[in-house]
Amino acid sequence: MKKSFIALPTIITLSIAIVVPASTADAAVKLPLRIISLSPSATEILFGIGAGKQVIAVDQDSNYPSIAPTSKLNGLEPNIEALTNYKPDLIVLQSTATKATEVVKQFKRLGIPVITEVTPNTMGDLYAEIFLLGKATNHVATAQKLVTSMKAKISAIIKSVPTSKPLSFYHELDNTDYSATSKTFIGQVYKSFGLTNIADAAQGADATGYPQLTPEFIIQRNPDLVLLADAQYGETSKSFGSRAGFSTLTAVKASHTVELPADISSRWGPRIVDFYQLVANAIQNIGK
Repeated sequence: MKKSFIALPTIITLSIAIVVPASTADAAVKLPLRIISLSPSATEILFGIGAGKQVIAVDQDSNYPSIAPTSKLNGLEPNIEALTNYKPDLIVLQSTATKATEVVKQFKRLGIPVITEVTPNTMGDLYAEIFLLGKATNHVATAQKLVTSMKAKISAIIKSVPTSKPLSFYHELDNTDYSATSKTFIGQVYKSFGLTNIADAAQGADATGYPQLTPEFIIQRNPDLVLLADAQYGETSKSFGSRAGFSTLTAVKASHTVELPADISSRWGPRIVDFYQLVANAIQNIGK
């Protein structure tokens, strides 16, 4: 089964930097009008802050919003020649891309500014990226407005969930039992609701933030709620419950297994608010 692209990323503190070639110092202040985004999350942020008209191409995985100029560009394996053919004046590159450091150096030699994007660990990291992209595209005010709106909506969503007995959950990345701990960006979302993450106690949880659990461990921890991030790859509540021993799980017996929409939980950007709402809905359904 195909795994989600976030299954095992390298998690480090957000460190986004605009690399500006020394020979073209004016690029730092000139409004970019030919932006290429090689990150689905960055694409969503750029359009969210109103910089969409400045984006001329996005990578093949950037499928939202629908008006984004999707291309055949590979964000994980950037092709220098293919990118330069677009004559970009700013490129947003994922730090996890193949030979990302070398790619940045090559663009620097070509006089093309690059923003290197690293997976965030916290909402603060996400807001920092929104502000940075806002500054880089001359959309500072709309970036601030977006962050303010996101914070208000998230706060309201969290407050809408009644406090009750602590609930445990299992967030499944794929059907080989990989999960995400509370130290990861997605884990922080659950933590804000006061949920207990069964992956936190798993062997290897401290090593990567994305431990591979075992069916026995999941059965032993018996989560109240299960959220399937691999639903976009064909996993369903029915197939999950049909695994050996899983029919005894509290979440399965009570029909508290949630099939998450594609990409919502695997990207950071304006739509993370939608994920907060999905988690809130799932918690509220348990109380019904």
